[in-house]
Amino acid sequence: MEICSTNENVSKCSSNTMSMECFMVLSTPAQKIGITVLCCFFGILCIFENSLVLYLIFSSIKIRRKPSYVFISSLALADLLASINFVGSFVKFHVFKVTDSKNIFLLKLGAVNTSFTASLGSLLLMALDRYVCICKPSEYKIIITKKKALVALAVLWMTTMVIAFLPLVGWNCCTLNSNCSELFPFVDDKYLSGWISLVMILLVCIVCAYMHVLWKAHKHTAYMEKHQTQAVQQNAKMRLDVTLAKTLAIVLTVLMVCWSPLLALMTYSVFVNLNNRIKKVFAFCSTLCLVNSMVNPIVYALRSRELRSSLRNACSWCRKKLKIPGSSQEVDSTQKLSTIGTVCEDAGCSTDWPQLKSEL
Repeated sequence: MEICSTNENVSKCSSNTMSMECFMVLSTPAQKIGITVLCCFFGILCIFENSLVLYLIFSSIKIRRKPSYVFISSLALADLLASINFVGSFVKFHVFKVTDSKNIFLLKLGAVNTSFTASLGSLLLMALDRYVCICKPSEYKIIITKKKALVALAVLWMTTMVIAFLPLVGWNCCTLNSNCSELFPFVDDKYLSGWISLVMILLVCIVCAYMHVLWKAHKHTAYMEKHQTQAVQQNAKMRLDVTLAKTLAIVLTVLMVCWSPLLALMTYSVFVNLNNRIKKVFAFCSTLCLVNSMVNPIVYALRSRELRSSLRNACSWCRKKLKIPGSSQEVDSTQKLSTIGTVCEDAGCSTDWPQLKSEL
């Protein structure tokens, strides 16, 4: 690794080629085994969990017709693709030291970047959905429709793809003959700075939306405590709506914890030359992206009653097919649970809350 001891070997690109060995910072078998175990463990869990979430959503007509779950399915799809693309490319490059041409490498990097950026964008759309549902419940069904949700997701995915593949179509340090990032081969420092700024803006927007949502959720809780004589059904739906707001706040917290170290190191690399030790820290911190993608579906499964009910129904169906005793009782219980409304159901964000709306 002596050839990579100076920054000039990393920050320059000539004839569309550069020393890829400068970016392969894992030098010991223990480091390679550690990265492989982390990537495979988190990656397999991500693929299983997000595939399960997508199945539960699309196997239920009642669930998949709701805009909120359209956004959740986009998040699950983005996390699924991110785990597949990231694990394959990351392990292949850092552990097995298999290199690709410039265009192939930037194509793979663009796929990973698209997935993770789309995941972040889906969280922003979910935050806006919660904002409208809690702050403007009587107008929710007019403002947020399934058609509008699909259009928003189409714009989101197309935008993230365009931004992610800019290095492939020409915004790279080889084409521009500019300084390359010390963390990503062929990536221009200015492009990396722009992508970091975009992520920061998205995070600020999400935080602002959730701060307002959680403030409204707190007022919901205080209102319900003062009006215990209201109908049980209405209270249940309001409490479930508040629960979902808290669920998405947990997802946001996990997102910040997992992405903050990466963004900090990326920002640091733009201004300061990095040594191999910091690059190794960045390599291990990169696996936090998989942790975020793994935690998202777990949070949904634990806190979304409709997804839990759908999961119980699926398990009960499997047990019934296998003729396992006790499956009939579980089917009855899951059918009762499935009748409880959750995410902005027809009565959840409608004019059924006149007193609440005036209270807010």
